[in-house]
Amino acid sequence: MPFVRVTSMRNNGVPPLHQLLLTLRFYALGTMLISVADFIGVSKSSAGRIVRDISVAIARLYDKYVVMHQQIGADKFYSIAQFPRVLGAIDCTHIRIQSPCLTIGEEFRNRKNYFSLNVQAVCDADLRLMNVVARWPGSTHDATIFNNSVLRAQCDSGAFGNRWLLGDSAYPNRNYLLTPILSPVSDHEQRYNYAQIKTRNTIERTFGVWKRRFPVIALTLRLSLRTVQAVIIATAVLHNICRSYNLAEVSPEVELPPTDIADINEGPQNAGLHDIRQRTDLVNNYFRN
Repeated sequence: MPFVRVTSMRNNGVPPLHQLLLTLRFYALGTMLISVADFIGVSKSSAGRIVRDISVAIARLYDKYVVMHQQIGADKFYSIAQFPRVLGAIDCTHIRIQSPCLTIGEEFRNRKNYFSLNVQAVCDADLRLMNVVARWPGSTHDATIFNNSVLRAQCDSGAFGNRWLLGDSAYPNRNYLLTPILSPVSDHEQRYNYAQIKTRNTIERTFGVWKRRFPVIALTLRLSLRTVQAVIIATAVLHNICRSYNLAEVSPEVELPPTDIADINEGPQNAGLHDIRQRTDLVNNYFRN
């Protein structure tokens, strides 16, 4: 992206296009605001306001571009590992932030000892985001986020018919959310786990593509909580636009931290231990063959 300096705009307002370019530059670099402020020749405080305002404006498009859809997703998921009736893959990822404040900061310290938001997401087979929840402190367990989400209420009401979400063992095993069998014994249990895990891997791939395209959410966000949330949702919207138009991935301009295993899987919890008839019938009647 070319360097654009508009020193005459310091006191006369920054054109909307330049505000958008500055914000996209910030998403691409994930660096200090002062660095992108020089991009169009404004102060650090002005750059902060621009990133906030543009992120909020893009985030308002969430309902248009981030949608739980059922049209052709099941067939595409089925082609991955022959797992039937899949609505989407669900998981959480940690977005690093600076400590919000002394009074509530420790709520945001996750079990890997850094401050974060634990962000829940659901993706389709094309790696598009269908649901994003970006408001929970890093210390919050994945199952807690799901249990208190609008998505769970929709699933409880039968909004998605007989389709399944696929989650890891951190989630509760429900008739609409299938998790792995923790100690598979039979061949059909192992086949179920193989298909479940391979199909569910789409959410990890989605997180990777999302963070590589917008390194700002792979690094540490040093903004207010409200702005951090807006940035996360805005990049989710832009990610889906990029996927819908088949825009090629580009290599990040900055070095990204290695993937944190804790971000991928919270590990086995009691949430996934209770079997349900849906999973038992699927294993015994479908994966037996």
